[in-house]
Amino acid sequence: MYGWIWRHLPGNTPVRTVISVILVLGVVYLLFQYVFPWAEPLLPFNDVTVDGAAGAGGAA
Repeated sequence: MYGWIWRHLPGNTPVRTVISVILVLGVVYLLFQYVFPWAEPLLPFNDVTVDGAAGAGGAA
């Protein structure tokens, strides 16, 4: 897949490298700005199963 992308980019090796870096940065930006905030409520990161009422030592 990466070879296919590399072959279809215009220019010589330095130009392709710059375009590749710009494409990667664009994908990372889109992920952090749109995809991850959309998916965060759907993921169970805040579903804690440990009850904090017993305290650190378990003594009451």
